Amino acid sequence: MNTLDVKAMRLWIKQPLAGMPAGAEGGIVLDGQIIAAYVAAGEQPVADEVFDAGEHVVLPGLINTHHHFYQTLTRAYAPAVDKKLFDWLVALYPVWARMTKPEFRLACRLALAELLLSGCTTAADHHYVFPEGLPDAIDIELQEAAALGIRAVLCRGSMDLSTEDGGLPPPSVTQSIDTILADGERLARTWHQRGPGTMSQIALAPCSPFSVTGALMRETALQAENLDLRLHTHLAETDDENEFCLQKYGKRPLDYLEDLGWVSNRAWFAHGIHFTGEEIHRMGMAGCCVAHCPSSNMLLGSGICPVSALEQAGVAVGLGVDGSASNDGSNMIQELRQALLLARAGRGIGAAKFSDPIRWATQGSARCLGRDDIGAITPGLQADLAFFKLDEPRFSGAGDPLAALITCGAHRADRVMVGGIWRVIDGAIPGLDMPALLAAHNAASRRLRAG
Repeated sequence: MNTLDVKAMRLWIKQPLAGMPAGAEGGIVLDGQIIAAYVAAGEQPVADEVFDAGEHVVLPGLINTHHHFYQTLTRAYAPAVDKKLFDWLVALYPVWARMTKPEFRLACRLALAELLLSGCTTAADHHYVFPEGLPDAIDIELQEAAALGIRAVLCRGSMDLSTEDGGLPPPSVTQSIDTILADGERLARTWHQRGPGTMSQIALAPCSPFSVTGALMRETALQAENLDLRLHTHLAETDDENEFCLQKYGKRPLDYLEDLGWVSNRAWFAHGIHFTGEEIHRMGMAGCCVAHCPSSNMLLGSGICPVSALEQAGVAVGLGVDGSASNDGSNMIQELRQALLLARAGRGIGAAKFSDPIRWATQGSARCLGRDDIGAITPGLQADLAFFKLDEPRFSGAGDPLAALITCGAHRADRVMVGGIWRVIDGAIPGLDMPALLAAHNAASRRLRAG
């Protein structure tokens, strides 16, 4: 697929309808891939080109901190519907074990396109299933992200604790520690970029305490230190996980991970629902972060992430869409509304302002990924921007445009820019044949489900 590249130029994003910081009522000026300056009300900046954003609410590009791209192939899989997490996984592991390289590539392309169209400019994916014939899954993900022009943080997941050793996954989807560590180092040397504006990064991400041995968790933490990479895993997602850790290790999940070197400022944990107050304090002191996945938590009935308590303790909170059956969608802007509703449903109107999910999906998510070059509309940062129109029936009669974006339920971006380059124009990805992608993806899903 072709991408639209542009020469470095000064572009004035002129007078957006809403979303600009104080002092930028007249918009912002971009210099190539960088946000160069705020434009005050009434100011006429020098620019090579002008984009009139008078019909757009403009946000920093949304940052997804947790996903499983491959699971788009098994959305609403009948044998797994209406099951809690452990039973859902048991039903799906054999299906995922049959996944082929062409099927996986389509799954990634569909997930990334869906994210991009929802205003997401940086996507983190946690891939931990490596069936026979798919050793280069992370490479494929990075190739697909590059083709669409979206930033990617690919988490090299892993599982080595099979049912034969008291874990949850079957042996067909687990790997040896040596294989896992060797591939993590290869990916870091091949794909991990450093510095502002990087498009591809690698993190190390054993799946969960119930699918990974303590030896692998410990060795991965040491490898992350040696390679200077971030760490990611599922943690405190369900009561079942707590019971599993207490029975198998005699410890709660966070205590178990702390003994293995994981409670550090390198780590961000997916879900983070079932922490005690003392555990939350400990995480804040260590600099840990949490990827909050509201739709997933609601659909699986896992519980409500204590976002306010986490933030008060100094734990950065980002947002993630998670994978199929624990969301069945890859829509980042919709996740913001879900986050607001879940917070208030669980803890009252004071639990969150409408603007809080915007902050979680941008600044908080950037902190989860260890990025200080994205996540805000600030001079010097990357020109990653999401533009939304309020021209659908759901927005009619709305007073505050920024609030309407969240409370009325925006679901699709009109334009998306990554590093100063338009990657979505008029609600479509230039060069991507979406009908053909949907047809191929649906066919791949049918093949996989049929066995």
